[in-house]
Amino acid sequence: MSVSFNKDSVFNLKPIGLEDIRGELQGLLIAGEQPVLAFKTVRDQLVFTNKRIVSIDVQGITGKRKSFTSMPYSKVQFFSIQTPGFAEIFSDCELYIMFSNGTTATFEFNGKVDMGVIGRMISEYVLR
Repeated sequence: MSVSFNKDSVFNLKPIGLEDIRGELQGLLIAGEQPVLAFKTVRDQLVFTNKRIVSIDVQGITGKRKSFTSMPYSKVQFFSIQTPGFAEIFSDCELYIMFSNGTTATFEFNGKVDMGVIGRMISEYVLR
């Protein structure tokens, strides 16, 4: 499943180090913009910078074709976080974001993800 702002959901996003972000992203960043958090599926990535959220959708068999989608924090209307319950078998978390243009995005995280960090980060950039 691809990472996209116009799909219903993305499953099994796992945290990755900032050094593992696809190199092509650097060409899109503006002056002063820095990656803060990054996640991946098998081939796709979701990157939170200090200015926006960028999805990188790797397409095709060879993976040479990529689609980059960017949504600035200034367009976030609201967001919601769901954390796992106590002793759940599947400890996944969800982030639901509604943008001012009506676009919604739902991201499901798997693994050790501190949703409080993501929520505080989005709040900090949205409420500036």
